[in-house]
Amino acid sequence: MSDYDIITIGGGLGGSALAKSMAERGRRVLVVERETKFKDRVRGEAMTPWGCGEARELGIYDALKSKCAHELPTWENYLGPMMVMQRDMASTTPQGMPVLAFYHPEMQQTMLEAAMTAGAEVRAGTRVTSVTPGATPTVTMERDGGKAETVSARLVVGVDGRGSLARKWGGFTEQRDADRLFLSGLLFDNSSAPGDTVRLVNDTATGRAAIIFPQGGNRVRAYFASCVSDGMRLQGEKDVARFIDESVAVGVPREFFEGAKPPGPLATFEGADCWVDHPYREGVALIGDAAASSDPSWGQGLSLTLRDVRTLRDALLANDDWDAAGHAYSEQHDTYFGIIHNVEDWLTQFFYETGPDADARRARAFPLMVEDPTRQPDAMFSGPDQPVDETTRRRLFGEE
Repeated sequence: MSDYDIITIGGGLGGSALAKSMAERGRRVLVVERETKFKDRVRGEAMTPWGCGEARELGIYDALKSKCAHELPTWENYLGPMMVMQRDMASTTPQGMPVLAFYHPEMQQTMLEAAMTAGAEVRAGTRVTSVTPGATPTVTMERDGGKAETVSARLVVGVDGRGSLARKWGGFTEQRDADRLFLSGLLFDNSSAPGDTVRLVNDTATGRAAIIFPQGGNRVRAYFASCVSDGMRLQGEKDVARFIDESVAVGVPREFFEGAKPPGPLATFEGADCWVDHPYREGVALIGDAAASSDPSWGQGLSLTLRDVRTLRDALLANDDWDAAGHAYSEQHDTYFGIIHNVEDWLTQFFYETGPDADARRARAFPLMVEDPTRQPDAMFSGPDQPVDETTRRRLFGEE
């Protein structure tokens, strides 16, 4: 008999959502979270419609909406100053859902409290020091430099992010794409950007883009993407003015930033996808960024995390042999992450590559796309259950 049914290493969106869902069904769940107070860091704060559909299936959408999140029904795409698409998300996606934006620390606290209310045990301010895989895996942890404690579980779930130690302790091998994009992010208060609309602006000539996600109350999270070859790693207060100038140069109206104040840090991250093949072995499962972190420039991380949670939950509930359930989850994970990974790769080539060949490719494809918008694959909004194959790629690039 193990001490717990499930131990999650990490109490963010994925760890708390899984803990809540399984505790509600009578499972003994422990959440180990190293933070005692969540702080602002630059990371994903927008969930696309297919992720919102996953949140609804997991029973957390209403809690997010009522306590910390802001619905964004409209998405606008621009090429420089020219609008090329305005889309109502709820009426044009299979999920019938908007984009959801939130301040990440508030979302974490909301989800952790939901897990506790459901009956999960939460140990905040506790650091995991090792995981031992096996038929009954164990987790060793300590709090505030105190005595180490080792507890066992039927299943240990690593939800500890892109730099996951659970991945290392579990014996998984990380795969990684080459670096192509940098993504910089900064929070602004008192922005005049429209509060119900996501604005994505691409400058294909320079291979740069900017995106604005309103969070309600005149607060926005702004992102700026550029090619790694530009070397534009914007960090700290010294680069705030340049962040604004570069965003404006791409096509964001300067008035969105006039009078706005950044209450949080400016940071830049590499956009390379990192993943493990088959994220389960010997009683240890990985979900979220620990299993596969997609290029944040495309905003799929939160949606993938919740698909992981739902897929793993359903596998565990369907099969009392949790080793078999872990393998079943991994097989499905590799399929849907592979689809998102492929589409991201195509879109990165299409929108960010520069030079004569890239310009010619877009000149051929854009007119066809205007006539038939379905030429652009919709997996980023509608999810990985959309048809994606070689024909999809050829239609995007105007090759047929």
